[in-house]
Amino acid sequence: MDRPSLLVIAHGSRDPRHAATVQALVRRAGALRPGLRVETAFLDFNLPSVTGVLDRLAADGVREVVALPLLLTRAFHAKADVPAVLRQAPASLRVRQAEVLGPSPLLIAAVERRLYEAGLTPADKSTTGVVLASAGSTDPEAIAAIAETARELRRTGWCSVRPAFASASLPRTEDAVQALRTEPDVRRVAAAPYVIAPGRLPDRIAAGAAGADVLADVLGPSPELAALLLERYDGAVRAEELVAAVAG
Repeated sequence: MDRPSLLVIAHGSRDPRHAATVQALVRRAGALRPGLRVETAFLDFNLPSVTGVLDRLAADGVREVVALPLLLTRAFHAKADVPAVLRQAPASLRVRQAEVLGPSPLLIAAVERRLYEAGLTPADKSTTGVVLASAGSTDPEAIAAIAETARELRRTGWCSVRPAFASASLPRTEDAVQALRTEPDVRRVAAAPYVIAPGRLPDRIAAGAAGADVLADVLGPSPELAALLLERYDGAVRAEELVAAVAG
């Protein structure tokens, strides 16, 4: 039996860097799994649309699809927007929604990769405070997930890690930078954007990090993130196979 196709669903942005980064990430994930059909779609602003890709898959004879929200937390988009658009899939398609990307040790590794690429080394960890700066959300589950990710990053050896948000939640990136400056063991402050692709909110994070000593890049098409896409795909496939085995 053919494996289900993978449909990666990103939010979309008016910023052209967003779609370009998402496409690069998805291409990298596809290269890790030759033979797997991998498609990209966007909820808003960019093409192709989710419904457009689903229609095309059905027209090509695809019967099963794993839809993966390209989201770091389970907030409104994962709970409402994605399920709503998937309900518009052609009747011939069996679509299952995979889990969002976070939390995951691979995300911690991707954040650290970007910090090292920005000039830090493992030897700097014990004297460096990190602002883990995300887009922000009003969803308590999403806020709790960011806080837990900050704690997990701290457990890898960084002197201190504080979560921050570009919108909807507090503290802001600039406030977290200043708070780290007051901690006696922190000799330098680094800002790590906990976002996948460039855009308006990542630019706001960068502006808020002006007082930091180091600003890392967005997670982008990192090898860890590409591997995580396939990990979430495999998890959705295994869950479906388990359900089928129990039912059989």
